[in-house]
Amino acid sequence: MYSFGYRVVRTILTILGGKLKIENKNKIPSSPYIVVCTHTTWFDIIYLAFSLWPMPIHYMAKQELFTFKPIKYLLTKLNAFPVNRDNPGPSSLKIPLKLLKNNKVVGIFPTGTRTTEQASLKRGAVTIAMKSGVSILPAIYKGPLTFKELLQRKEIVVRFGEPITFEQGINTNKETIDQKTQEMKQIFDELEANN
Repeated sequence: MYSFGYRVVRTILTILGGKLKIENKNKIPSSPYIVVCTHTTWFDIIYLAFSLWPMPIHYMAKQELFTFKPIKYLLTKLNAFPVNRDNPGPSSLKIPLKLLKNNKVVGIFPTGTRTTEQASLKRGAVTIAMKSGVSILPAIYKGPLTFKELLQRKEIVVRFGEPITFEQGINTNKETIDQKTQEMKQIFDELEANN
């Protein structure tokens, strides 16, 4: 389903919106890893997946999206898994840790929601990375925010940054998690400024 969806959606969006430009693809590490991205529109989910093809992304998504059965079926087939953003339970860690252990790529939007404003980053991506020992690949999306803008064929860019790595046996205390989360924010800011 993921492969079929990729080919269909990629063809349609290329016809409507033009080509995708991928910058710093050499920064992409070997799997497993966590890819984190700014979240300004539904398009960043799609174009981030295009940028990492043929490696599928297993996206962490808010559980509210899984309440309608047809949408739940589709999201599950597209490798998404639910998480309760307000009261994250053990599954918030268990599912991504299992995926990473099986050499998969996990996608997380650390702002937790779509926004075009500066927003604080949640600590989940860093916590999972530290517990699993994998690196974090930061990315930003620059391009259309709406379908109308897509039809105007504005430039579409996904830009990767330097992976954030973690030393073996690093202490997963709040101070270290906050420090690495701040490092992630700085990389996002640098990628945004590099036009």
